[in-house]
Amino acid sequence: MIKPVAYRGKLEGKSNAHLITFDDGRNYVVKFFQEGFEKTLPNEWVSYCLARYLGLPVPFAQIVEIPKTFISKIPELSQMTASQYQFASLYVPGCLDGHQVSDVPGIINQEILAGIIVFDYWLSNRDRTRKNILLEEESADSYRLWMIDQAEIMGSYHWKLSDLEKLSNQMIKSATHKLMASFVEDESEFPNFIELIQTIPIFLIEEIVSIIR
Repeated sequence: MIKPVAYRGKLEGKSNAHLITFDDGRNYVVKFFQEGFEKTLPNEWVSYCLARYLGLPVPFAQIVEIPKTFISKIPELSQMTASQYQFASLYVPGCLDGHQVSDVPGIINQEILAGIIVFDYWLSNRDRTRKNILLEEESADSYRLWMIDQAEIMGSYHWKLSDLEKLSNQMIKSATHKLMASFVEDESEFPNFIELIQTIPIFLIEEIVSIIR
């Protein structure tokens, strides 16, 4: 397991994310447990694993353990509720979030955009805002899109089992979905991703969930 070596700062947003350098020489966005947001870390882990299986563009991530000796030296971390493990996703440099790009002329990995939309409906992620995508400039007229911050799948970051039976099946009003859909060239990509989801082995889902029990 990688170990933290330097604290870089707190990131914007409500999900308690911090930029930390680890001993592999790379920076990671690390999310810590916080009261009132109890399902943030499980949501991130489950959605990351499923997105990777589906071939969707999520930055590499892993579960890490930040030692208390490291936390105690960082004022921004020392006051937080203690938890053994954290969720760390690789920081992708040189990106802008969707709000920071007013004009998106092209997306180089457009073949996976339908998959992101299907994924959000499947897991009831109603928080696919422009801040929850990253755009990495590949050329003067095209970007690579990354999906980030799946903390609110299952309808929220503090759901209970009883809530899962009442998840909405209504249309999600998302300007980000509209943006992505505008680059989908073949509508058959939507049912193709639905079929792929239906092939996910049950034992894989059980293994993913077992890690966070």
